[in-house]
Amino acid sequence: MQFASRSYSADSISAVQELYHSNGWTDGLPIVPPTREAVQECLEWVMMPPDQLIGIEPVRGLAITAEKLAINAVMAGCLPMHFPVVVTAWTAMMQQEFLMHGATASTGGCAVLVILNGPIRLEIGASGSFNALANSDRATAVIGRAIRLCLINLLDDRPGVIDRSTLGHPGKFSYCVAEDEEDTTWLPLAEHRGVPKGASSVTVMSAGAPRQLMNEWTTKPEEILETFAAEMRANMRHYSIHPGNYAIVIPKQLREHLQAGGWTKADIATFIHERARIHRREWAEVGKGAVVRDRGDSVYTAMDSPDQLLVVAAGGPAGGFGAVIPPWLGNKSYAVTLPIGVCVDCEPPKK
Repeated sequence: MQFASRSYSADSISAVQELYHSNGWTDGLPIVPPTREAVQECLEWVMMPPDQLIGIEPVRGLAITAEKLAINAVMAGCLPMHFPVVVTAWTAMMQQEFLMHGATASTGGCAVLVILNGPIRLEIGASGSFNALANSDRATAVIGRAIRLCLINLLDDRPGVIDRSTLGHPGKFSYCVAEDEEDTTWLPLAEHRGVPKGASSVTVMSAGAPRQLMNEWTTKPEEILETFAAEMRANMRHYSIHPGNYAIVIPKQLREHLQAGGWTKADIATFIHERARIHRREWAEVGKGAVVRDRGDSVYTAMDSPDQLLVVAAGGPAGGFGAVIPPWLGNKSYAVTLPIGVCVDCEPPKK
């Protein structure tokens, strides 16, 4: 294979680390040296030449090639089998409606949440159980990290350069979760969003940090879901009232109560859409009274429609916990779902 990237030599693994750190090519953590052989193995796995164009970043018109993605994937610790997810996630991120430049340059400090569905989860050992939103397994850890390293090195999305985050959050190291499809009666997220049954897929969302909640004092679906809706209302009060894609992560203990009551993901989304809304006057209760003015009776919904809620079955088997993952800035950026290994120009991505 003919590579376009410049090669470097180093006498030791320590020298490699210092080379990459001194040039700002890392996220602050050690990297795996991206040798020619390792990069070539990733490209061979997806049967792409190095100069294969993955897409054009819409705002600055930067071309993203398979070679550049593979280099950063290896640096993040990816094996060749992980690389199709990285390619598909980046293809989804470069869709116009995702607004990658705005989401990754904003002072709001969001990160790219990646959600995996389909058989590829089992093939790469991605776990949707214990510690699902953290270091649950190798695959989700390195895939999420690869997304961030590509942003740093391909789009110059470094703190203080393109990335203007005031705070950011830990999801900027890695933010990838696999849905626990085997331990639920619900349809996978991707199937809800139009991907054919049984296909592997990736969903990307410009997302804030997870807001963990707990309700172990009821088995009633309405009361459980009210806790999720209340957390979304809190986000609307404390952060932003702009509607958009929210994700909720429901672990097994709470999920079983909902499933026992016959609730589907569509039922959950409809209920939460009705409950996750606030009046503008509520901002006066959290120190934002100056912006209420004469619009106190205006009602704002967390989502424009139930379809904007991403319901994800994931998390360990015990504990009445859940999580709400809020959007970066409402409908400024839409979540995008793409099947792995399918041409994005064949059908429009699902919003």
